[in-house]
Amino acid sequence: MSYAIIRNTKYKRENLKGIYRHNERRNKNYSNKNINPKLSHLNYSLKDCKHSYEKEFDLIKEKYNLKGQIKTVSNIACEYIITSDKEYFNSIGIDETKRYFETAYKFVCEYKNLGEQYILSAKVHMDEETPHMHLVFIPVIHTKDKKGNCIDKIACSEFWKAKDSYRQLQDAFYNYMVANNFDLERGNPSERVHLSVEDYKKITNFEESKIVLKDIKIELPETPNVKSFGKLVRNRDEKIQELVVEPRDKMIKEQQEQISLLYLTLQNQVNTVERASKYEKERKSIICENRELKEKYENMENDYSVKFKEEIRKVINIFQFSKIIQNYKNML
Repeated sequence: MSYAIIRNTKYKRENLKGIYRHNERRNKNYSNKNINPKLSHLNYSLKDCKHSYEKEFDLIKEKYNLKGQIKTVSNIACEYIITSDKEYFNSIGIDETKRYFETAYKFVCEYKNLGEQYILSAKVHMDEETPHMHLVFIPVIHTKDKKGNCIDKIACSEFWKAKDSYRQLQDAFYNYMVANNFDLERGNPSERVHLSVEDYKKITNFEESKIVLKDIKIELPETPNVKSFGKLVRNRDEKIQELVVEPRDKMIKEQQEQISLLYLTLQNQVNTVERASKYEKERKSIICENRELKEKYENMENDYSVKFKEEIRKVINIFQFSKIIQNYKNML
């Protein structure tokens, strides 16, 4: 049986450029071998993004007068990865696969009364092994300000405020898809992963992230001290410091902060996948051990069953023999 799969990831502003290039296929080359560029023409948008995710965010924020304090560390966007398994999509065909993603898109628009206007992009990838949709949206809540006026506010932490918010998402998504005639399972609520580790690696561009992670340098470059220029420029120190060194140092520090955040994001992704791979191997090992124990138990059960039946037969034989003896005694 196949599962209705929806997963959420939160993003800061500096993350948007990378996921934009991946989702919208803006890169020329991909280290992810699962992407087949010859099939990229089969990809399609349920909501097209005319600009970069950053610019689209700014335009929506301004157009709808979105409130909320945005800091460098603030999560300003979320991304749903929506899919099932390859076999399921093969079984329902191309038209039903498209209806699957269209139905999922409607679910996102309606869930928590988000509204289609706050979706940045919804891109279906058909050029990878398993069809899936990347849906990027702004986590907007509908609330009131201190004066009691109705406002729309960017607030990722409040959007996912409930402790079981992801469980609620999974339940709601499953119920919505089943209500629209997709024969799927919710799965065991205690199971947190329905997507295989290999599928997760492919969809999240894991291998490419590892390569980028190795190439990132987070050390701050050394900057020369303007006073070391010597007597030749002594009278121009202040101007050079103000117009050249300080702006350059500020730019370098800002870039270093962004690179550090990117490094941490990629590192978390790589660590998550590697831990998942480890746990998957352990799980398979335990399943194999359990299977062996089960077979051993079944064999023991069969052996004891045979022995038990033999003992029953002996008791019956003894009982029948005792009846014969009793009958014989009565004849005497």
